[in-house]
Amino acid sequence: MHLIVVPQTHRFSEPLPLQSGAVLSAYELVVETYGQLNTQRSNAVLVCHALNASHHVAGLHADASGQPVPRSEGWWDNLIGPGKPVDTDRFFVIAVNNLGSCFGSTGPTHTNPATGQPWGADFPVVTVEDWVNAQARLLDAMGIQNLAAVIGGSLGGMQTLSWTLQYPDRVSHAVVVASAPNLTAENIAFNEVARRAIVTDPDFHGGHYLREGTLPRRGLRIARMIGHITYLSDDVMNEKFGRQLKPADLAPIGGGAEDGVALGYRYTTQEVEFQIESYLRYQGDKFSEYFDANTYLLITRALDYFDPAREHGGSLSAALARATAKFLLISFTTDWRFSPARSREIVKALLENRREVSYAEIDAPHGHDAFLLDDPRYHQAVRAYFEHTVAASLSGEATHG
Repeated sequence: MHLIVVPQTHRFSEPLPLQSGAVLSAYELVVETYGQLNTQRSNAVLVCHALNASHHVAGLHADASGQPVPRSEGWWDNLIGPGKPVDTDRFFVIAVNNLGSCFGSTGPTHTNPATGQPWGADFPVVTVEDWVNAQARLLDAMGIQNLAAVIGGSLGGMQTLSWTLQYPDRVSHAVVVASAPNLTAENIAFNEVARRAIVTDPDFHGGHYLREGTLPRRGLRIARMIGHITYLSDDVMNEKFGRQLKPADLAPIGGGAEDGVALGYRYTTQEVEFQIESYLRYQGDKFSEYFDANTYLLITRALDYFDPAREHGGSLSAALARATAKFLLISFTTDWRFSPARSREIVKALLENRREVSYAEIDAPHGHDAFLLDDPRYHQAVRAYFEHTVAASLSGEATHG
C-alpha cells in the first residue's frame, strides 16, 4: 500500500545564524509528512536524508488530476509507510529537505535577495549542526516539542547523532544506520576528488554557471561515478558486471589483431567496452540532469566538517556525554565507506556513558547502498525497535487528532 503525498513549503523570516558566521535572513524548507500526529504530539519521527536524497522518503506523488505518478516512490519507501518497519499507521513521520539542497528548500539555485541573481557559489557554507537547528525550528513551527525518534542513514545518521547532542531533551530515540562519528581521511579524499571534477569543469564558471546559462554536467558526471563506486561493494560489482563486455563491442575495430578477435576487446582508449563502464556512465549522465553542482559541493563539505569529538580533544565518549536518548545502530559488513568499525566506535562511546544502545551488524553483500535496500534482517531490526522500544515510550498513541 502506498501513501499519496504532497510536499509542503514552510517559510521562515527569522534569521538563522550559521556555524560559519554567516546568517540566512530568510529561508524555506520543503517537507513531507506521513501518518497522523496524536493528540499528545508524542509520536513524531524525524527522517534525516543523505547526500543526494530529499524530503520525499515515502509514498507516491500525484499528478494534476490527483492520480499517483508511476515510479515516484520515495527513496526509503521500503522502510516507511503503513504496516512497514516505521509504521505510519502508528507514527507521524516528518521528512525535511535540508538547506542548500536542490529539491525545493533554499539553496544555491534560489535567488539571493541581495543581488536578484541565483545564489550560486555565494550561498553560505552549511553544516550538519546548521541543518539540525533549521529542523528544530521547523518542529517548533509545527508545534512539536519532542520526537519519539530521529532516524537517518549515512549523512542522515550524522544528523541523527547531532540531534542527540544539540537537543538532547527533545529526542527519545535515535536510529543511526550505516554512518560514522566523522569521515576518515580516505572518505574526505574521495569527496575532494569529486569536488575537483566539478570545479575544474569549464562550464562551472566559479560556481555562477546559472548566470552564464551553463551547467557543469561533465564534472557532475565524474563526481557521481566516483561516489557510486564507493557505495557498492567489490562483491556486488563483480556479481553484477564482472569483466563482461558490452555486446556491441565484441568485434574489434578494423579487423584487429588475432588476440583482439579472441578476447573481444576493441583496444580503444575512449570507447565504452565493459559493462561496468556503461553502468557508471549511465549513473553519471542521469545524476547530472537533476542534481545541482553547488549543492554537491556544499553537502560533501558538510560531511567532511562533521566531527562532534573535535571540541572534546578528539574524545567521542566526552562528546556523547550530552546524549540522553536510547540508540539503535545498524551497520553492514561490506560497507567500506562507513564500515562497521565506525558504528562500533559510537556504540563504545555510548556504553562508556552508560547509555542504552542496541547494535545490529548485518552480513549483507551490497556495500554502503545496503541501507536503502530490502534486506529482511535489517528491516526486522528496525521494525522490532520501533514496535517495542519506541512505541513503549508513547502515550495515548491510539488517539489521533
